[in-house]
Amino acid sequence: MDMLGGGAIAAADLTDWRKLAQGLHARYLIDDFGAGVRFLAAVGEAGDELGHHPRVSMAPGCVDLKLTSDDAVYRDGDTEHIVEWVTQLDIDLARRITAIAGERRLRSEPGSVSVIELGLDAARSATIAPVWAALLTGDASSQGHGSPSDEIRDASGRVPNLWFGEAGGAGQRFHVEVYVAPETAQQRIDAAVAAGGRVVDRGDESGLTVIADQEGNTGVVCVDVSAVQRG
Repeated sequence: MDMLGGGAIAAADLTDWRKLAQGLHARYLIDDFGAGVRFLAAVGEAGDELGHHPRVSMAPGCVDLKLTSDDAVYRDGDTEHIVEWVTQLDIDLARRITAIAGERRLRSEPGSVSVIELGLDAARSATIAPVWAALLTGDASSQGHGSPSDEIRDASGRVPNLWFGEAGGAGQRFHVEVYVAPETAQQRIDAAVAAGGRVVDRGDESGLTVIADQEGNTGVVCVDVSAVQRG
């Protein structure tokens, strides 16, 4: 299936889900482990029917789900790339999962979802990427996995994605990107500032806000503004 742009994702109006980085993310609150297992069993049955399943993790009090397709088609002119991204299949399963959660009276907490990625500024990403692929995942094939670039993505999702930017001279080379739901971005920024950080670049239209700590190290709070439904 074709990958979906932000406008199509926003138009789907998935109230329980947020588009972060490459996928759709949701969190549902549960009373106990057994309730989480029963919920996931029902989600698994729905996934079996569609031939598609989410990635899941469960912690005390909540179940987290991620939906993405590893065979999405990205077209760059006449060239097609197979990438990891959101497709209509993910939208369809997200709606099914939302209905299942509603039947079980599980409350969603979409504002609490987040994704961490790493960025490394490099002059020769194709040269150094195999080193980082081996170091982070132990598998050289994770270079370019699900991406037309040299980005490092662990197929099992054990470690954060690492993508490469253009080296800009001396200074910090690594930085952390924190993808959050749109409604909680300002809260996250305010918390970092209250802890002693400062905003060094606020890209309201881009959805990227750069925060520096007291020693000048930077991180980025990221919102996918293209996938935000307009009122």
